Amino acid sequence: MNACSVRLQIFLQLQAVNKELCSKFESCLGASPSRIEILHYLLQYEEVTQSALQGEVNIDAAAVTRHLKQLEAAGTIVRYKKANDQRATWVKLEEEAKRHIQQSFHEKSHFVDETLAGFSDAELEQFLQMLSKVSENVSRVTKKQLGGENHEPNV
Repeated sequence: MNACSVRLQIFLQLQAVNKELCSKFESCLGASPSRIEILHYLLQYEEVTQSALQGEVNIDAAAVTRHLKQLEAAGTIVRYKKANDQRATWVKLEEEAKRHIQQSFHEKSHFVDETLAGFSDAELEQFLQMLSKVSENVSRVTKKQLGGENHEPNV
């Protein structure tokens, strides 16, 4: 098997695993990984600005706003302005929601443990290093590097 073929297989496998991982996570925990991340972050802090939350969970602003609107409608969070700063929108969890989020944290930990079962600590460390390298590479790729809009695939 040539290097180009192996790279394509790895790329396709990463895409398939990501899709299945997100789907299975959501069906097991009843919420997307992004939403769980938002809720766990809010659990750690009494109150936080929406912009700080967006920066910490590394989700685009529109997605954070969409999640927060849905969580607010469900009574899970409260968004508000402070009298001394009307520009920032603050977010905090409703007291009742905190217990449910703590439970979801345990479920998330179990999901992660089951997903990574069978790997030694050394294998997990090596896997993390490889994924980090892939992530760094992806973050450096630009449309310009790929030849713009008229780029022909070379795989």
